[in-house]
Amino acid sequence: RMKLNMIRNARKNVIFGTMNRSLMMLFPFLNRTVFLWLLGPEYLGLNGLFSSLLSVLTLAELGFGTAVVCYMYKLIAEDDKIGLRRTLNFYRKIFHLLGVVILLAGLLLLPFLRHLIHGAVPDDINLTVLYLIHLGNVSLGHFLYAYKEVLLEAYQRMDIQAKIRSAVALLQYSTTFLILIFTRSYYLYVLSSLLFTVMQNLIIHFEIKMVFPHIVPLGVLPPEERKEITANVFNIFLNRIGTVVSYSADNLVISFFLGLVAVAAYGNYYYVYTAVSGFCYVFYSSLTAGFGNTIHTASVSKNFTYFMKAGQIAMMLVTWCCAVMLATIQPFIRYWTHHDPALVQPPLTAFLLVLYFYVNYSRQMLLTFKMAAGIWKQDRFKALTSGLVNLTLNFAMIHSLGLNGVLLSTIISFLAVEIPWESRVTFRYYFDAGRSNGKFSCQRSYWRFQASSALRAAAIIAVTALTTGLLPEGSVWHLLNKGVAAALTATLGVIILYRKEAFRFFRLYRQFDDPPPR
Repeated sequence: RMKLNMIRNARKNVIFGTMNRSLMMLFPFLNRTVFLWLLGPEYLGLNGLFSSLLSVLTLAELGFGTAVVCYMYKLIAEDDKIGLRRTLNFYRKIFHLLGVVILLAGLLLLPFLRHLIHGAVPDDINLTVLYLIHLGNVSLGHFLYAYKEVLLEAYQRMDIQAKIRSAVALLQYSTTFLILIFTRSYYLYVLSSLLFTVMQNLIIHFEIKMVFPHIVPLGVLPPEERKEITANVFNIFLNRIGTVVSYSADNLVISFFLGLVAVAAYGNYYYVYTAVSGFCYVFYSSLTAGFGNTIHTASVSKNFTYFMKAGQIAMMLVTWCCAVMLATIQPFIRYWTHHDPALVQPPLTAFLLVLYFYVNYSRQMLLTFKMAAGIWKQDRFKALTSGLVNLTLNFAMIHSLGLNGVLLSTIISFLAVEIPWESRVTFRYYFDAGRSNGKFSCQRSYWRFQASSALRAAAIIAVTALTTGLLPEGSVWHLLNKGVAAALTATLGVIILYRKEAFRFFRLYRQFDDPPPR
C-alpha cells in the first residue's frame, strides 16, 4: 500500500495555502475598497448578486468532483496507476458535460435577471452583457484543464495550486487596480477576470503534467466502478447544496427585499468572515487527503486519535479568529466605509457574524473527516433540510430583523439540523461502528471536548472584546492598535486555557509524522 506523508504534505499545504489566503485577503480587500470609493455600493451589490447566482449553477460539479477525489483515495493507497488514469478520463468527460449544462442553465436565467433586483440599477450598466461575461468566466474553465486539479486534492498537493493561484492573483489584481483607477470601467474589470481565469487554468495544467507525468486521462472505467462513483454523486450533491443555498439564498433574499445597497452592506461583513475563514479552511483542507489515505492504511482507533488531535488544534485557531474578529470588525467597517450609515450595521450584526463563524468552523473537522471517509448517503438529506429551514427563516425574519435575521436563520439551521445530523452519522458509521453495546464512547469524548472548547472560547472572546473596547478608535493607527491588542490578548488566552493542546501543537510533526524513508 502507498501511504502519503500526511504531515509533510499538510505542512506544505498550510504554508503555501496561508500565503495564498493572505494575498486573497489583501487584494480583494483593496479591490473592494476601490470599488466602494470609485464606483459605489451598487456595483458591489451587483458583484455579490452575480457571484451568488452563478454559485448555484455550479452545484452539479460539487458532487462529481468530490466523488472522484474520494474514489481516488483508495486507488492512491493501492498505488493503482491504471485505475487513476481511467478515473481521470471519466471525470474529464463529465467535467466537459457539466460546462455545457452550466452554460445552458445560465442562459435560461437571463429573462429573470432584472426581477431579482429590488430598486434601481446604475444607468451605465447593461445587466445582460455583464451577466454573460460572468457566466463565461464560470463555464469556460470546464472546457480547459480544470478537471486535473482533482489529482492535487487526492495526492494532498494543494500547495502546487496555491503557488500558482498566488502568482496569478498578484498579476490579476495589479491589472484590475489599474483598470479601475484609470478607466473606472466595470466591463473591462470583468473581462480581465475572464482572461486571468484562462491563464490560471493553463498554468495549473502544465504544472500537473510535470508533477504527475504518469497520470494522463486514458482508458475506460469499468461499469461497476463508474456506478460506484456516480452512486455517491447525488448524495454529495444533496450534502453540499446546503452551503450554497445558505449564502446564495441569503444574498438573493436581501437583494429582493432590501436592494443592492443592503447586499453590499451584508457583503462587506461577509467579506471579513470569508477573509478570516480562509485561514481556517487552509488548515482543514490540508488534512483531507491525509485522512482519506489513513482511512485505508490505519485502524479506526488510530484515526480517531488523529481526528481528535487535529480537532484540538483547529479549535485553538477558530477561537483565536473569533476573538480577534469580534474585537476589530466594527471599527474596521466604520473606517473602511467612511461611517456610511447604510453600510455600517449595529454591533449585534458583528456578534451574530462571529457566532456564525464559530458554529460553522467548530464543526469543520468533523466534516473534513466525514468527507474523507466517504460518508455521504447516511445524511444526504441533511443539507437540503437545513437549506429549506434557513430559507424559510430568512423570509420570516428579514422584515423584522433585516440583515440580523439572515445571519440568525443560518445559525439556527446549523444548530438545529446540520450539526446533530452530521455528528450522529459520522460516529455511528465510522468511529463507533460495530459497537454491540450501543454506547458511543468516541462520540461522548468528542462532545465533551466541544463543550469544553465552547466555554474556553467564550472566556477568551469576552476578555479580548473587553480589553480592546477600552482603546480609542477613529484613525487607521487606532484600528491597528486594536488589532495588535486583540491578537496579543487572544494569543495569551489560548496559551493559558489550551496549555496541553498548545504544547501538543509544537510537537505536531513528531506525533503525527510518518517515519522518514530509509
